[in-house]
Amino acid sequence: MGDRSGSGAGKAGEERVPQAGRGHLDASERELAGQGRNLPPLQLHVPEPRYRPGDAADFSDLEIPAAGTAPRPDEAADPGTMRDMAYGLVRVLDDEGQAVGPWDPKLPAKTLIRMLRAMALTRAFDARMFRAQRQGKTSFYMKSTGEEAVSIAAAAALASDDMCFPSYRQQGVLIARGWPLIDMMNQIYSNKGDRLKGRQLPIMYSAREASFFSISGNLATQYPQAVGWAMASAARGDTRIAATWCGEGSTAEGDFHSACTFASVYRAPVILNVVNNQWAISSFSGFAGAEATTFAARAIGYGIAGLRIDGNDALAVYAATRWAADRARANGGPTLIEHFTYRAEGHSTSDDPSAYRSADEGSHWPLGDPIARLKQHCIALGIWDEERQAAMDKELAEQVRDAAREAEKNGILGHGLHHPMESMFEDVFEEMPWHLREQQQQMLDEAKAAGL
Repeated sequence: MGDRSGSGAGKAGEERVPQAGRGHLDASERELAGQGRNLPPLQLHVPEPRYRPGDAADFSDLEIPAAGTAPRPDEAADPGTMRDMAYGLVRVLDDEGQAVGPWDPKLPAKTLIRMLRAMALTRAFDARMFRAQRQGKTSFYMKSTGEEAVSIAAAAALASDDMCFPSYRQQGVLIARGWPLIDMMNQIYSNKGDRLKGRQLPIMYSAREASFFSISGNLATQYPQAVGWAMASAARGDTRIAATWCGEGSTAEGDFHSACTFASVYRAPVILNVVNNQWAISSFSGFAGAEATTFAARAIGYGIAGLRIDGNDALAVYAATRWAADRARANGGPTLIEHFTYRAEGHSTSDDPSAYRSADEGSHWPLGDPIARLKQHCIALGIWDEERQAAMDKELAEQVRDAAREAEKNGILGHGLHHPMESMFEDVFEEMPWHLREQQQQMLDEAKAAGL
């Protein structure tokens, strides 16, 4: 073996200098460059959640400002003057259920009850479909428990034809817009009544008539789609805006940042919602950057208006969405809204949160339950009471049950009432090209030979 003295390995106690540096730096220069000093070894920071299974959850050190204390900027405000809005927390409902402060949207009783009803219907729908998965009627489901205000209050604040680009936990938008429950269930069951013909994973709805873009299982893809749609709307001289949602974990995706760049540069009329429910499946929000800053603060670097709001406060969600919508319609550009909320249950039917988070974490969440808080507000106004709430909950449970029974007549998982196999080749081209016709026929021949 040859002499390795030039490799930089050195003898014990000798100064280690990379080979590339030998002959190029004298001792003083090496010292200035950091070589030869007694420096501590570099360390990698790995975020850790506050609580793990078996820990007692305690959010007493979480900074929750009093309701009504956040200022309300003018819709035309320069994003550079709004930095504090990305670090505070817009709250309207106080602990007694009163609406306070400049963000109070002063909604009529009819709108409040309509939002409360849609939120309760969404929770009833989720409960029924979760049970359906456990009963083997569908393969998969995702609930939005604890996050109902994020979708429903936003939908109430938008125009009915504003285009929504949802993530997989925004079923409340469809429900708030009156989309038939049976149609949603048909999609979940992938049965013969499924308008999407079984081509989408359960809960990945698509409803053009409701201005509800197709849900994708790939994270953050809806962000550039929403920005592009909004740019096209502006280029056509239309009046409709776009709104999109993603989880806090998805802000680490490249599509999120590409979308923010285009939205900022072209001042696209779009609302960028980040639903910070503290968990991206089993990864807590720190892995997406929550230890260092807020997700609303992501807007600052792009020159976008950023708001951080109480996502469990339906009035705060409504007010912030209306503020952002008015800003977009006035050609003021995009707004990024962080909804500070909590995923009260598992990520999906395939997830067991007890494996990675404290069992009592949800019960200690300081911002409460969005349905209970809106109900408390309606009772405080004298337009609602517990008896009417109980009657409504019973009515909605029956409505969901009846819809499920009708949808199940079209088929459930494994019962054979599905679109025919050959339909997988359809709806791609207006006229099916020859090579797809050949593939379709080959599949039919093989299925027949196999006795299928």
